[in-house]
Amino acid sequence: MKQSTTRGPLLQVCSAQAIPVVACLLVVVTAVLLCFGALVTTYDAAMAVPDWPGTFGHNMFFYPFVEWFWGPWDLFLEHGHRLLGAIVGMLTLVLVALVWLGTAKPNGASLRAENTILRWLAVAALVLVVVQGLLGGARVLLDDKTVAKVHACTGPLYFAVATAIATLTGRRESVSTAASLPRSWVISGLVTAAYVQLVAGAQLRHLDAAVEPATFHWLVALHVIGAATVLLLSVLAAGCSWSSGSLGARRWSLAIVLLVACQIGLGCGAWIVNWGFPSGWLPSAWVPTEAIVARSATGAAVVTGHVVLGMMILGAAVVLAILSGGLQWESDAQRRCPERRLERALA
Repeated sequence: MKQSTTRGPLLQVCSAQAIPVVACLLVVVTAVLLCFGALVTTYDAAMAVPDWPGTFGHNMFFYPFVEWFWGPWDLFLEHGHRLLGAIVGMLTLVLVALVWLGTAKPNGASLRAENTILRWLAVAALVLVVVQGLLGGARVLLDDKTVAKVHACTGPLYFAVATAIATLTGRRESVSTAASLPRSWVISGLVTAAYVQLVAGAQLRHLDAAVEPATFHWLVALHVIGAATVLLLSVLAAGCSWSSGSLGARRWSLAIVLLVACQIGLGCGAWIVNWGFPSGWLPSAWVPTEAIVARSATGAAVVTGHVVLGMMILGAAVVLAILSGGLQWESDAQRRCPERRLERALA
């Protein structure tokens, strides 16, 4: 009887210790998945495998390795994208189980706000990964670019949620103070703007050559304005973090500014790779043509890097929001004694 009573707390402690490891692993695998997804779009390889959830009639997990790994490049990308998506789904299930086991209190007391946030984030990740998988299947079965656009918008959203879980469970420093209202608005705006930029970019990435010129002009204008907005908000967030933020927030804010600067350069390169040099700076000069599928490793790296770096900016903005006190739940006593806070979490 004594063994059964001690098994529960021991399982809870083991689950709590495993959460940061699994959460960080999930972020890494998701980042690789996003790279594969971006390459699938770059090389127009979405229909390399015409069936789903199988691969040319095989079970996806038992498709011959030699045919996949040494097969055509577009098959390698599309099937690899599916395998990575399945791995992310399984890791999400494991993370959800660990979060719900590791954050429960054995004495039946009400959960702290931190545990509640983690639980709901884990549920959100599970819902998003299921929806994302269904959208990926629908994109193949329907061969519809509209579904592809939605699929490209939900992927970064899942990555943001996974990053938030990893940050909350693995951070080394406590949040000293809740974010001030101006800083909170700036950083929240940065997260929102970074995501909107990815949505706008997804529309441009999946353009039909027959799109109306006016629609193309508005999408380009929105993307350019969004880039300027993200740059401005990143500089403001860095200023706010360096004036009153923690050391971690300062470093992440500086990293975001550098990432945004690199992203603008990659954006210009991606435009040149896709549509050539612009004939002018006015909207009337932005004429949509058939997008050039990357014909070289350099072109693919520029276009795909632009997409992936945008997702990294979103993830970094989420980390900055959390480190800056965007999710403030701790009492003053807990903030003054982080060691005691850690002991309570594992108690």
